[in-house]
Amino acid sequence: MIDSAHGALVWCPFPDETSARAAIETLLDERLVACANMLPGMRSLYHWHGERGEAEEIGVLLKTAAPLLDRLTERLGVLHPYEAPAILGWRCDAAGAETAAWLGSLRP
Repeated sequence: MIDSAHGALVWCPFPDETSARAAIETLLDERLVACANMLPGMRSLYHWHGERGEAEEIGVLLKTAAPLLDRLTERLGVLHPYEAPAILGWRCDAAGAETAAWLGSLRP
């Protein structure tokens, strides 16, 4: 088990691999994330500005320390190419001991 103060996740879709990688590289360099998983080939269907849309996107799952969650979501919004990116974050309720220690040690 993990104390909820240690780990957190952020989910965010990107329009392409280039923009996702650029944001991830910056977040790693700034030590706001310990790891990011890029999930290519994601098809998104959505409502935006009163109209339906569809797009191919790259899903990104970011792993961080819970105390950095607010800073991470704010910084990700600045780095993201979308006008209003969908950024969702949550604190983790459970994790393996090694994962908890890894994320808990993430401090800028």
